[in-house]
Amino acid sequence: MTRPTRNRIAARGALFVLAALLAASGLIRLGQGPAQAVAREFSHLEMPEPAAQPSCAPTDDSALGAILSKLQDRERAVAETEQRQKHDAQTLAVAREEIQDQLHALAEAEESLRSTLALAETAAEDDLSRLTTVYENMKPKDAAALFEQMAPEFAAGFFGRMRPDTAAQIMAALSPASAYSISVILAGRNAGVPSQ
Repeated sequence: MTRPTRNRIAARGALFVLAALLAASGLIRLGQGPAQAVAREFSHLEMPEPAAQPSCAPTDDSALGAILSKLQDRERAVAETEQRQKHDAQTLAVAREEIQDQLHALAEAEESLRSTLALAETAAEDDLSRLTTVYENMKPKDAAALFEQMAPEFAAGFFGRMRPDTAAQIMAALSPASAYSISVILAGRNAGVPSQ
């Protein structure tokens, strides 16, 4: 390429850059123009105040006092509730302790009653065994005279405990009516017991 051609290309490039800068400047001004015109047009109108944003800091002392008073009332109510709950818990603890003491005393009384009943039952059994031995050691005729005076159910209880040979001797000495009554009671004593 020759020198004049290079100069032309350089001149064209410079012109192109200059034209682009002028066009950009015009566009910027053109863009600002309508925006400024609109702003001037509406500038005489009053804009509404923006809605008041709630503020964290109260502006009124009475509002602050009311909030503080409510918080204090709430704090008192919570303290009273806590106090009641503590009192209720203490009352329940005392009641549980008393119930445990009563259950322990009841268990001791039950054990004592069992011992007393066992002792009474043993004593009664001992007394019956001793009395049965006394009747067995008597002469059959003398024992029969006593059994004649007893109710047949009572006499049958002793006959059921005696040795069979001694019971047979006493039964032989009884009147036939007494011997029969005692025999019926002895025979029917276990009739109601289930066999299976």
